[in-house]
Amino acid sequence: MCGAAEADKHFYIFAQKKERTERERREHEGGCAMARMYSRRKGKSGSKKPFNPDKTPPEWCEMSAQEVEEKVVELFKQGYSTADIGMILRDSYGVPDVRLVTGKKMLQILRERGLAPEIPEDLQNLIKKAIRLRRHLETHRKDMHNKYALNLVESKIRRLEKYYRREGVLPEDWKYTPESAELMLRR
Repeated sequence: MCGAAEADKHFYIFAQKKERTERERREHEGGCAMARMYSRRKGKSGSKKPFNPDKTPPEWCEMSAQEVEEKVVELFKQGYSTADIGMILRDSYGVPDVRLVTGKKMLQILRERGLAPEIPEDLQNLIKKAIRLRRHLETHRKDMHNKYALNLVESKIRRLEKYYRREGVLPEDWKYTPESAELMLRR
């Protein structure tokens, strides 16, 4: 009697596993969202731009492409990041998207003028975050949550570094080290 119940239990577990793998396969083939890297959730929320099939700026946008390019360069020289420039142009000047108006990405405009940063902006932001976490951990050595957070941030930095070296954005000998991180950002 015990043997039959045991066999039924094993069959039930096997059926559950098979059902789970089938469901995972269907989700994978169906194009469901990939899970987040460190949280295992499949977040789908986020802002979406309105659909614009002909890729033209809306009629209510009053700035010309030349004016937008000049404004991008002016704001970058004032010390704003590309994300900040996009928000300023959207909120203050009514430019919905620099790429729609000018036909170029913001970084492309800055490269043409010789103003593009040496280190990409996303990598700079991660390095700044790692510096802040290291400073915090100097005074709070037993803060395990932030030690883990620093580990995650530095792994993201290394992964981005590898990508940018492979794409030729960073030189092949460029290397992130926590000791030289502040010096890299001061340049």
